[in-house]
Amino acid sequence: MSTSRIPAFYQLTVAERRRRLAEAVELSSAEVETLATADALPLDVADIMIENAVGTFALPFGVALNFQVNGRDHVVPMVVEEPSVVAAASYAALIARAAGGFVAEADPGAMIGQIQLVHVADPGAAVERLGAARARLLAAAEEATPGLCRRGAGPRDVEVRLVRSPRGETMVVVHVLLDTGDAMGANAVNSLVETLSPMVEEIAGGTACLRILSNLADRRLARAAVRVPFSALARDGYDGAEVAERILYAYEFAAADPYRAATHNKGIMNGIDAVAVATGNDWRAIEAGAHAYACHDGVYGSLSRWAIEKRELVGSLELPIAVSTVGPAVQSHPGVRLALRILGVSNARELAGIMAAVGLASNLAAMRALATEGIQKGHMALHARSVSHAAGARGEKAEELRRRMLAAGEVKIDRARALLRALETRS
Repeated sequence: MSTSRIPAFYQLTVAERRRRLAEAVELSSAEVETLATADALPLDVADIMIENAVGTFALPFGVALNFQVNGRDHVVPMVVEEPSVVAAASYAALIARAAGGFVAEADPGAMIGQIQLVHVADPGAAVERLGAARARLLAAAEEATPGLCRRGAGPRDVEVRLVRSPRGETMVVVHVLLDTGDAMGANAVNSLVETLSPMVEEIAGGTACLRILSNLADRRLARAAVRVPFSALARDGYDGAEVAERILYAYEFAAADPYRAATHNKGIMNGIDAVAVATGNDWRAIEAGAHAYACHDGVYGSLSRWAIEKRELVGSLELPIAVSTVGPAVQSHPGVRLALRILGVSNARELAGIMAAVGLASNLAAMRALATEGIQKGHMALHARSVSHAAGARGEKAEELRRRMLAAGEVKIDRARALLRALETRS
């Protein structure tokens, strides 16, 4: 049985980490070889994926440990360039694990396709006609998506909205809800609304302009929740109750102030985006939907919710996460296939739930650090490694340089170069 608990993983060499990871999630030798390949994406595949390809660009591929979601262990692949993201998520997952880990769920894959109608003479009457034609429109949508329907997915509903334009025109906007199953579904949705738009035009009596999916996928929400006893929160001179209270103040700041909420939510997305990139998903679409959803009460606020109940810190997170576990990226990118294999998910809803749990863990870790010793202590300790390397230090000199910068409280490239020259002069 796979496990996400590998103590002292960060202290191992890269080769040892690969070996321990292979043992933990039962990777084949070929899969380990994919990890060891400097760039797992062949150039000929890259040339197919985007236009004007001239090369490939690598980012660090790490794994967050300790995650337990719905009673099952998951090693979480993360592709990210920022120090502390993987470590923070792993640390928060360890805290959560002591109390049973995270619970998570995700809605079926209903995406929204929008048909914008302009020049509608009588918008109110158009809404009535479209409502009366709902069954006919759904039947046409089913006929246009036979593959999805065979797999138990397909069209789910048709809704109509009136939207006032800045120039004063009332636009009629038709929403087609399409369950895309284990696919993110952008192409399926876009094809469907383009197919339906002539019929919609005829019924409504207007002109179809835009026909496109919405990335505010609020019918495809993912949720995660966690309960952490005070005893698991104590650290560095702070008892657990005090840490919980300070975390609650941090949350309340984000809930009340959009300037704080933006950074608070960025911390949530640190974890979610890193998993999205690793699994070949559109992190930009997820970001757009998440931040739009953060405004669903009319003002931008915190995506997460935190409270104190019976000497426990209780957190929850809900946001749109439209992701895929099938499709071209999975089929063509060896790194994406490996990431999904390591994660051990069988469908898109499971992936979305785990991503929500990772986002909540990232949020907990950030608030716990911010509310106690501050975010920079841990972040700069990791950042110093990159600065040492950028200054040209290698091996033991790099570690010595890192220690000296941290002791001086000045983790900067110029300072690193000066310290390195001093070390080299003495040696």
